[in-house]
Amino acid sequence: MGFADLSIAEIAAEYDLPTEEVCHLCQQLGIAYKTQETRLALEDAKAIISKILSERQGSVTSE
Repeated sequence: MGFADLSIAEIAAEYDLPTEEVCHLCQQLGIAYKTQETRLALEDAKAIISKILSERQGSVTSE
């Protein structure tokens, strides 16, 4: 498994979310991490980003 070279904090900044929310997504998805600066595996980063995008898409279509 490769690494995405992205941390939780960087994903939060990229998608304008609080880092706590991205940490919560990690917990929901069963992704282990030590700190907000932990470098994520590629598949884990993709799962988090997909979840963020699907939640945003859901909130756009429900309005």
